[in-house]
Amino acid sequence: MKTLILGTRGSALALAQATIVHDLLIANHPDLVVDTRIIKTIGDERLDIDLTNPGSLGKGLFTKQLEDALLSREIDVAVHSLKDLPVELPTGLVMGAIPERADFADVLVSKHQGGLAGLPDGATVATSSHRRECLIEYLRPGLRISPIRGNVPTRLRKLSEDPALDALVLAKAGLDRLGHHIVPEGLFVTVEPGMLPAPGQGALGLECREGDEETLRVLEAIHHEDTARCVNAERALLLAMGGGCASPLAAHATLIQNKVVLRSIYFGEVL
Repeated sequence: MKTLILGTRGSALALAQATIVHDLLIANHPDLVVDTRIIKTIGDERLDIDLTNPGSLGKGLFTKQLEDALLSREIDVAVHSLKDLPVELPTGLVMGAIPERADFADVLVSKHQGGLAGLPDGATVATSSHRRECLIEYLRPGLRISPIRGNVPTRLRKLSEDPALDALVLAKAGLDRLGHHIVPEGLFVTVEPGMLPAPGQGALGLECREGDEETLRVLEAIHHEDTARCVNAERALLLAMGGGCASPLAAHATLIQNKVVLRSIYFGEVL
């Protein structure tokens, strides 16, 4: 096969995720040559956009330029955080593989011990997610929410340096992939079991061109069907609710005796 070109965003987390995919591919295809190409997305360049209310720019905010690169044959596979990928893919593109999911949980990174329960009344929690904002207000009424943008290391630095911030919420998978050593000294990391995740959180989606049978055969080796069944159920619910990546919908599916069991919570009017 020719060299397989992976497309990814340029953040530290996106590059770590592309490396995971690279290593999985090489482990299953030792003779395969895999290159990585960085593609800037609107979400990377427009830090002024409020992710809790992105308006018309919300759909594909972190994916459209990667998909354009696929369609123009600049890359062969786009590596996405699945929770950022719209449920309906553009004509000509398909989901080539979904590797095994990492930890789906949310964590609170805080200047106080004890997670959400340990925060004092009136404490300020930073998040760019409408889902997380709604869950925090539901689980701990009386806390303040502050918007925050930037990659994971940037958000951690902002928390550490800004005296007005008490905590922020991150996906545990992202922190695990980057390494917990990036958490500044004096901050505490607590898994929040009450924070039901976004659909697809912790999973990667590998998008490719429809009909590219050679690439599809290569990706098949790293596809994890149990993960795919679960995240596809979560994304099907998101589609049925008419929501996008910024929707205040939380969902998590598991396999119990080979049946998909889905838990979810939605904040707002049913569409």
